[in-house]
This record gives sequence, C-alpha cells and structure tokens, in this order.
Amino acid sequence: MTLRRPIVAALGATVTALAAGTLVALTAGTTAVASAAVCNALFDDFSYSGPADPLINQRGWSVRTNSGGPGIPGASWPASNVSFPTVDGAKSLQLQASTDGTAGGTSQAEFLHQQKFFEGTYASRIKFTDAPVSGNDGDHLVETFFTITPLAAPMDPNYGEIDFEYLPNGGWGEPSNIMYETTWETYRPDPWEAVNTHGEQRQSFAGWHDMVFTVSAGHVKYYIDGTLVADHSGIYYPETNMSINFNLWFIDSAAHTGGMATYRQQVDYLLYTQNEVLTPAQANARVASYRAQGVSHTDSVGAGGTCPTASPSTGPSTPPSSSPSAQPSTPPSPSAPPTGGTGCVNAPLWNIGGVYTTGNQVKWERSANGNPGGPKSGDGVHLWRARWWTQGSEPGWTQQWEDLGRC
Repeated sequence: MTLRRPIVAALGATVTALAAGTLVALTAGTTAVASAAVCNALFDDFSYSGPADPLINQRGWSVRTNSGGPGIPGASWPASNVSFPTVDGAKSLQLQASTDGTAGGTSQAEFLHQQKFFEGTYASRIKFTDAPVSGNDGDHLVETFFTITPLAAPMDPNYGEIDFEYLPNGGWGEPSNIMYETTWETYRPDPWEAVNTHGEQRQSFAGWHDMVFTVSAGHVKYYIDGTLVADHSGIYYPETNMSINFNLWFIDSAAHTGGMATYRQQVDYLLYTQNEVLTPAQANARVASYRAQGVSHTDSVGAGGTCPTASPSTGPSTPPSSSPSAQPSTPPSPSAPPTGGTGCVNAPLWNIGGVYTTGNQVKWERSANGNPGGPKSGDGVHLWRARWWTQGSEPGWTQQWEDLGRC
C-alpha cells in the first residue's frame, strides 16, 4: 500500500477473547483456548529455485510482471527481480528494485499470494535495507509486508489493506527513515479522499526484524521484534479476505542523484495462522517447530491441518543475524492542555481531504467511532496541531495530531 493509496476496512469481526500469554483459536461465534493439534495455517520457507519454479504457482504465489502502480509511472516489474538466494545462512525470498531516475530505467518487484486470508496471525522475518547494493543512496523507496483487498469502486466499503511500510530515505513529506503501520478503510482516487489510520517510528530498521500483525476481535495489532507498536480498530478493521504481498518500489525520482541504483529486501519466511491469535514469541516457536520437522512449506488454510508438535530442544531458532538492540519507539502520547484558547477563533475546521504539515492548527470534534462522517463523540470541539505531514487522519483518533484543548 501507500499512505497515499487508500483502502477499505469494515467491521464484522469474529468475537475473540485473548488471555495474556495464551494462544486463542477463533471459531464461528466462539472463542476457545487452542489445545487441539488441528490448525489452518500457511508456512513458507521460500525454498524455490527461481521465479519460474512451478511450485510457486502451484502453492498459490505469483511473481508480478504486469505494469501499473504503485511506484514510478511506467516502471517495469520483471520476474527476474524476484529470486531465492541463501541470505545469512537461510534460504530467502529476495526482492530487487533499480532506478536511474527515469520511468524506462526503473524496475520494481512484487511477490503475492491468493486472496484467501482474513482473521488470524501474520508473521514474517524481514531484512530491511537503508542503502543500495550499488549506486548512489537517497532514493525514496518503500519496503513492504502487507495484505490487501482490491478496490472495486471509489470509496468501496469492502476494500481492505493492512501494511508494514519502511521508507529508508523518507518520502511522502518525511525527511529520513520511517516505518509505517497503516490500516485502511477506503479511498477515492479522484478527487483524492483517503480514510486510514497509522502508527510510525522514526528510526533505522536496517537488518533483520520480526514483523507480526494480528487481526482479531475488531483490532489490528502490529508488532516489531515482539513490541506492540500500533493497535487500530473501529472502521479501519477489515471485513473481507485479503491477499498477502511483499513488494519493493520507488515513490518518485525526486531524490535520485544520477546513475543506476539497486536496492534489495529479503524475507526469511512467512507464517499465517487462520483464526488463531499468536503472540510474537508463539509465532517464532511455531516457525521453529516447522523447521525442526523439516517442513519448508505447508498450506491448510480453509482445509484444516496438523500443527507441528515437536519443538526443538534448543528452543526457537535464532535470527540469521542479530537485530539492533534498540526497540521501535512507541508513538508519542498527545498532551492535552485545559483549553484551546484564542487559537480556536482563527483555526479552520479539519477537512479529510486537506494536507497538513507540522504546526498547522485545526478545530474539530472527534467522531465517536473513528468515522469522520459519523456521530460525534460528545467531547466538544478541540483545537489540534499537526505533529507532522498528514492527510486523511482524523484528529483525536491518530497520533498525527496534538490535542491543544477544548475550544
């Protein structure tokens, strides 16, 4: 996805109770602690010979080769940009993207699965990069792990998207590296109107990281290296099946400085557990169990299968290389002075289609359920100040806005 590309997530989740430290299995209308060995899951270690390996299509994956967005208009998506080398001792999915600053000289990469995934746990270990393997650094690049339901029409209520997006060199108004966790409800391309919410961490994520998000009980929760970094609910919760995607692409060529630059993103594995909420530690243990049994691929989503039971005596496998010790920072909590004061007089009303930059002030009464067009919260009109660039993010529901108090 992109922060400028919209998505629709609706309500309609299965009710689930999650006890701390326990694994929860969702069933139709019921919740139970998972004790049975039967589970619906997809696990893939990406042990393929290359982009033409027939097992890729047989197992529901596709290597994208068709033109179109996202990215620089006119860029190509060659199959050769997807490969499966051994990286840091582990067989991996590798995405490559290159640009010389022109449409004809830009190629991007995408690897995607069928549209059959909804509630449950999505986990992957990803090696992000801050620098190209060749050429000048600085391009506005997006390194991703996401799910998506196609947009059928403008403001389609059945559109859904859940995204991890890492921008190593900034973009979309950001000056340097930033990680986004974005959950979309819907959008309209023309005139542009986006309905989404996101979390963010402004720091480098170069190297291997455990990326997990869970979809359950009306909440989409994002974890990086075991730390909860975002929790989205309300209208942003998806309601339809999604595909699982990894792609690597360029936002624009504005920061390109000449010559050809080539970037790579690697993925160690993918795990999806259907209607089953795992903690990040449990996801790691599940992956280790598959590997201990020599399982490089299994897919029982929608059909039922057997969970691995033989855990290695040494515990979960260690990352191919150690992750940075610094944990992702949590979004700042908004301060709330007692009153917005005289600033409310001149501040304009917030507009969902407006573009706001750091320091811009608006007045707005937040909605009751995260739907800007729905019922109000009853909190009254408040004065809000933008912390950074934002569009389509409602004050009171997202960290982009600082609450300066009631007007």
